[in-house]
Amino acid sequence: MAIQSITTAEKESVAKLKAKLGDIKQAAQVSEGYKLWDIALDQDSTDPKLDVLLVKFIRARESDLAKATQMLTDTLIWRKDFGADNLLDEAIDDSVLGSVSYIYKTDKEGRPVCYNFYGDIDQEKVFGDKDKFIRWRVQVMERGVQLIDFENTDSMVVIHDYKNASLFGRSSNAKAATKEIIKIMQDNYPEFLATKLFVNVPYWGAMIFKLVRPLLSEATTKKFVVCSNDELYQSLTNIIDEANLPKAYQKADGTKEKEVTIASKQEQEKIEKASSADITTSEAAATAIAAAAPVTDVPAGPELKLTEEPITKVEPTTADNIISEDTEATNVADTAATNTAATATNTTS
Repeated sequence: MAIQSITTAEKESVAKLKAKLGDIKQAAQVSEGYKLWDIALDQDSTDPKLDVLLVKFIRARESDLAKATQMLTDTLIWRKDFGADNLLDEAIDDSVLGSVSYIYKTDKEGRPVCYNFYGDIDQEKVFGDKDKFIRWRVQVMERGVQLIDFENTDSMVVIHDYKNASLFGRSSNAKAATKEIIKIMQDNYPEFLATKLFVNVPYWGAMIFKLVRPLLSEATTKKFVVCSNDELYQSLTNIIDEANLPKAYQKADGTKEKEVTIASKQEQEKIEKASSADITTSEAAATAIAAAAPVTDVPAGPELKLTEEPITKVEPTTADNIISEDTEATNVADTAATNTAATATNTTS
């Protein structure tokens, strides 16, 4: 977000919020020189990055200054209690967790692009230690924010790959971890999503997204793009130069699109079987929103850099344990996930 994109009304709100920074820091019991994402929260600052940072909180609370003030205060309190400011220095074994997502280069506007895979994750390995997963996922978000300069870019593009994703089957730990991460992202990481593309979406996913689309606001649906296999390459290259795409998403010979798969060290290919079970409208809508909304939307990895062509180590998950910072979609997703589980139980009992 360039400073020019902040409206006159927003600039007035930013000035008012900036004037409250002293009181906000005092209420949160953080130091006078405290920095949020390397940006000093100084009420006398003329740093344009601070304006961009503050307007994110204002927009996240629909220009309600009191709510934006409370959100920023609560974020600082949470960061202190959670230890988020030192999380990048914390050693968390990502030998399993680190295979779930990665950042690869940028889009045409210079925004980092994060690729996430949800069809081949071992839920027990990923979510077995819920607290570890949550700290790792927040660390991943912090790494992603470090790749944003708050001048030319203030958000990222997210690609969700659902090849081999299943409709049901989330573990209890996955549900609990997802619910907690959704709240953390919603409450403390405002307005970091630019565009979210859903690729290799199963037939049931595309169908139920159509059912649920009318329930979402125009602002939310503008961020979401569901790509069919036929339009996948075109949809990706509309926003990302082909040279900046991982090889799996590029055309194989310049004329034919290469099938997109989730890479593994063994380069195994699994044949996706069409589900024979009937999907009711209520099941579809619930699952669709849960699948559409979740995501931490950022990469993993020990270094703050864009990776070269990655090889992801993967192993089975469900379509709906992604996590989203988008407030509206996240709220619906949280409820939808619960409804889906209840509906599935009633159907199978």
